[in-house]
Amino acid sequence: MTEDVIRRRALRIEQNPGIPLYVFALEAGEIDRVADVARISRDEAGKLFGYQRPEKKQHVKQILEYLDSEDVLFPNGLILALPASVRFRGSRGPNSTDGLSTIGTLEIHLPESPGAPRPAFIVDGQQRSLALARTRRSKLPVMVAGFVAEDIEVQRDQFLRVNTVSPLPGNLVTELLPEVHTKLPTKLSAKKLPSVLVNALNQDADSPFKGLIKQASTITDKRSSAVVKDNSLISAIEESLKPSGALFPYKNLSNGTVETATIRSILITYWSAVRDTFPDAWGVSPTKSRLMHGVGIRSMGRLMDRVMDRVLAVAEPGSPEAHEQAKAELALIAPHCHWTKGRWPELNTPWDELQNTPRHISTLSNLLIRIYFQSRTSAS
Repeated sequence: MTEDVIRRRALRIEQNPGIPLYVFALEAGEIDRVADVARISRDEAGKLFGYQRPEKKQHVKQILEYLDSEDVLFPNGLILALPASVRFRGSRGPNSTDGLSTIGTLEIHLPESPGAPRPAFIVDGQQRSLALARTRRSKLPVMVAGFVAEDIEVQRDQFLRVNTVSPLPGNLVTELLPEVHTKLPTKLSAKKLPSVLVNALNQDADSPFKGLIKQASTITDKRSSAVVKDNSLISAIEESLKPSGALFPYKNLSNGTVETATIRSILITYWSAVRDTFPDAWGVSPTKSRLMHGVGIRSMGRLMDRVMDRVLAVAEPGSPEAHEQAKAELALIAPHCHWTKGRWPELNTPWDELQNTPRHISTLSNLLIRIYFQSRTSAS
């Protein structure tokens, strides 16, 4: 079978000697032959694949309508991760380079059979690429910037960086962060540890949250039993990592290290005790239990900072003693909680009217903390 190769005039940008970068053009109809979309998903073992969000059908439709209209100008380019098999042949002559770029010909080898994997992946411009693949203007030239990187970590890193102006869905960012090991911008770096911890809580066999956390890779999985939004748990952990939180002592600010294993044990100890204290409210839809709702996760997260101070004073995190002590502490508030029915009399609010808003989170967490300390005082 004759080898299928696309050859295009291209500029090699002299930016990073270890990662070749090219600027060139493809026909709209060629995009679908050259590049694939790396959808975010997980295999049965929990390993993360890909990084792209689901298709936004309305967005694609709007782009397609424009592409099929008259007098089209489409300067919006695509960013592709190219395979190592691409070949660049620089042009001969004294004017082939100006020190910033070199002109030449780029060769992209296409798969020989229709069902074979495409050679490149789309890092930025997924919705545009879907519209380009469907437009009647199949010969429309499209600008492409392509960097050679078969390493999925490099692709994910660039995907997160180029999608900062139009923010990515929070759950997509947080699920990808644990898989990126390059130096990140400050804002993303601060979210990496909570994201790593939430990912572990959703995957580890000894976690009470195993399989219960909604992540970007599980949103479209109808078989998923996930009920807790990852952003609620991430926000709760972020608060506990602050100076007033129970997890803060396990961050060494002088050398930047973190006792991640200890923090994980604290989280599993506390939330396992929450599960065992409120078994009827655990693991069900937020519409049936406000404990699984954002307002419940955030409020119980704030209570953790008080409860675990007491628990860790008498037991090692992760130990059976710590688990029993945490349950004993939570038993002090259990009679006052109304996660699945009734009303919160102190708040004059039905159980299902509590919402994931700053006001309700603050009101409920303050109530739980006040009841906890009053009950401890009465018991002593």
